Amino acid sequence: MSPSASAPVDAKQPQPQSPRGGIDGYFKITERGSTLAREVRGGFATFFAMAYIIVLNPIILGSAKDMYGHQLDNEQLVTATVLTAAFTTLLMGVIGNVPIALAAGLGVNTVVALQLAPRMSWPDAMGMVVLAGFVVMLLVATGLRERVMSAVPLGLRKGIAIGIGLFIMLIGLVDSGFVSRMPDAAHTTVPLQLGGDGHLNGWPVLVFVLGVLLTLALIVRKVPGAILISIVVMTLVAMIINSVATVPSWGLTTPKWPGNPVSTPDFGLVGDISLFGGFEKVGVLTGVLFVFTVLLSCFFDAMGTIMGVGDEAKLTDANGNMPGINKVLFIDGIAVAAGGASSSSATTCFVESTAGVGEGARTGFANVVTGGLFAVALFLTPLATMVPSQAATPALLAVGFLILSGSIRQIDWSDHTIAIPAFVTMLMMPFTYSITNGIGMGFVTFTVLRLAAGRGREVPAAMYAVSAVFAFYYLMPALNLT
Repeated sequence: MSPSASAPVDAKQPQPQSPRGGIDGYFKITERGSTLAREVRGGFATFFAMAYIIVLNPIILGSAKDMYGHQLDNEQLVTATVLTAAFTTLLMGVIGNVPIALAAGLGVNTVVALQLAPRMSWPDAMGMVVLAGFVVMLLVATGLRERVMSAVPLGLRKGIAIGIGLFIMLIGLVDSGFVSRMPDAAHTTVPLQLGGDGHLNGWPVLVFVLGVLLTLALIVRKVPGAILISIVVMTLVAMIINSVATVPSWGLTTPKWPGNPVSTPDFGLVGDISLFGGFEKVGVLTGVLFVFTVLLSCFFDAMGTIMGVGDEAKLTDANGNMPGINKVLFIDGIAVAAGGASSSSATTCFVESTAGVGEGARTGFANVVTGGLFAVALFLTPLATMVPSQAATPALLAVGFLILSGSIRQIDWSDHTIAIPAFVTMLMMPFTYSITNGIGMGFVTFTVLRLAAGRGREVPAAMYAVSAVFAFYYLMPALNLT
């Protein structure tokens, strides 16, 4: 008799799942401890949490002019933004099989609008974004990008995850209007204030506060679909308030039923690029530095998001590595190039994907749902932008807490050469409003402290190289290279 036939079954041990076919088998939904319902809820939650990009990206890019004074058309930008988000999110779901949605990256689009475009034409600027995407794909193909990620110590990875959690919490607080930037005219060193004038005023902030309390209460009660339920309920509440009260502004989106929910996509910007025209305008050295700037932001923003979301979704092993990471990284490179090719700026992994993970999403099927919703938004953009940020951002606070609580105990705080860099990383992400800055400062601090402690041999060669790259990046303005 075989051991498997004679051994008693331990009911406490998880039993192997029988092979499944169809959607469940392809996406490994059951294998990863999820359900189809959770994946669908997660896909919806992620979409609502990041739908603001449909409005915000066209505003950022459309408000800038190139060297010839040309501005991009807003309707064409909306189409390009939604189309690229739908395509890349679906690609990441079907091929990468991870619940990480993609769209035009905030920060990168500002670089394109304010640094590249004023020195060249829009097609030239977008061509440089495409080149940056090609370089990302080349780094993945050579294995360099995975080696960089593998070189990051586990404690620093947890610091990155925590930094992501703090960052998305701050994003939620700012986007909801719960906190705002102090006007420069105030002549104060305090950068943020409560509400718009130091107080919590207005119906939108009330919707946000109630949304946070509702989300957390549902999570404490372990209600399935807590995040999505909160988003839907608070959107309905916001619509009612907007219909009976005078609300000066809800921000980017107003919670009301649009007069005409159908929109016609305009694909006029897709493919309107010039790969090397920018080098003729600014010269080879400056052009290379421009591509390098876009590359660095895309490379490490995505790396931090993939680490943070993957860790929260329990897709990593004991060493913090994600199986099949190369496919995910390569698709991210495709996304950068696709964003440039559509003139929507570099597309990258969105940290708001944690909203879907908070709903239980563990596979790429959640991305299929999110990507499908973006595809629908090509024709129903007014409906997609009905959800105000005050109804969607409470999810970011809740998920931020879940990330912190799951990662902070896994850092070895007794080893200062890892604890201090992790601390720097987790604080610099929200304080500089940049994932890339948090990672860069954490890497440089880690390398310096290990050398100071006489443990330089413990630092992987890839960490030395990346730290040097970041040091050069931060010194570029002082060297007059920007």
